[in-house]
Amino acid sequence: MAIYLPGTTDEEQLSLDDLTPREIVSELDKYVVGQKDAKRAVAIALRNRMRRQKLPPDLAEEILPKNIIMIGPTGVGKTEIARRLAKLAGSPFLKIEASKFTEVGYVGRDVESMIRDLIEIAIDMVREEKLDDVSDKAELNAEERLLDLLLPPAAPQAPSHQAGAAGFVLESGSGGESYSRSREKLRQQLREGKLDERMVELDVREKSFPAFEIISNQGVEEMDINMKDMLPNIFGQRTKKRKMKVSEAFEYLIQEEEQRLIDMDQVTRIAVERVEQSGIIFLDEIDKIAGRESGHGGPDVSREGVQRDILPIVEGTTVNTRYGMVRTDHILFIAAGAFHVSKPSDLIPELQGRFPIRVELQSLTIEDFIKILTEPKSSLVKQYTALLETEGLKLEFTRDALDEIANFAFRVNEGTENIGARRLHTIMERVLDEISFGAPDLKEKDVKVDGDYVRRMVADIVKDQDLSRYIL
Repeated sequence: MAIYLPGTTDEEQLSLDDLTPREIVSELDKYVVGQKDAKRAVAIALRNRMRRQKLPPDLAEEILPKNIIMIGPTGVGKTEIARRLAKLAGSPFLKIEASKFTEVGYVGRDVESMIRDLIEIAIDMVREEKLDDVSDKAELNAEERLLDLLLPPAAPQAPSHQAGAAGFVLESGSGGESYSRSREKLRQQLREGKLDERMVELDVREKSFPAFEIISNQGVEEMDINMKDMLPNIFGQRTKKRKMKVSEAFEYLIQEEEQRLIDMDQVTRIAVERVEQSGIIFLDEIDKIAGRESGHGGPDVSREGVQRDILPIVEGTTVNTRYGMVRTDHILFIAAGAFHVSKPSDLIPELQGRFPIRVELQSLTIEDFIKILTEPKSSLVKQYTALLETEGLKLEFTRDALDEIANFAFRVNEGTENIGARRLHTIMERVLDEISFGAPDLKEKDVKVDGDYVRRMVADIVKDQDLSRYIL
């Protein structure tokens, strides 16, 4: 199974089967600073999936994924590690907050909806892959259909100089040959973009359906109705004539041809299998549903109930979706939470047992902040530099500027709420506020941001604790 890693050339693309846990950690290092323990845990989990695929089917069926709980404050890289791991593995990935769910019987999302959402993500993934496979053929088919509109085939008795629908005249000579020559000339003009402004008339599908409401005490998720597929069958797939430019018509016809060439039954089968064998669900805010019933009413009344509802999904069950039954036995669950108030042992024992791997993520240091600003492939400094380059502005950060930004972020996190690396975004926006606003009008296009500039923009706010709570 080959995967594409963003930012690599074709020669550098890696085979997932060849990635050792050490190499998986190395790939994650390109995007996430620090947190070696968490990276090791997810690297081993991914490698074990590859190992399992090489076992005899009867034994592979018995080996369940080792689910992980990541413990650490917000903004230290929990979500990013899981998201990058899924991208690396080419796995369907869903991030969902556990606090969004409510116990059965309460108003809110039921836990099975996470599997339905994951299936939808997998369907989109597989459809995109299939679109890449058929894109060339779809383009050729669309081109032929467009040429038919511009120059319909002449009837046998038609004179040799009969005009086509778009006003193109056939060359003199025998009917078939002159038609072919005219069509090829037209094809050349179409490919060169010379016909883009011409108008053609197309039959387009109508997308409007009668408006109606569904009232149910079960909720739409429970009903599991495939409205997209059902409505066209009830009301018929009507079409209407519409005039559009050749360039627009070409895009529309390509989309139509792509849909015709893709076998959605095959897409569904592959997507379901991919979810069952390699799906990853990132269950955030698991600490918000930790804790036993306290005996009083209020918003936390169903915490333990939500845990008991999640348990069968994590243990392995079968969920009914619009694409058929989906087994959850081999989906990898990565749970995460700050656990400031509660702790993992506050989860019900059955759920604790389904998350055998626990890793603690460390709070970020000043050195970590400096690395986050500069080292990852899409670091903040690279992002802001690229954004301002679109205005012709060349932005440069000195080392002492980066030190000051990291220092301020660390101090504000300590003095107010610790939101990890997300604080850097706020500080950077404040530092670059004047430059970003005036960039289009600046005469001097080489701008250097040094420590003095950073201190001038941020220091006063950081000193005032009350002000920094509001602004930073």
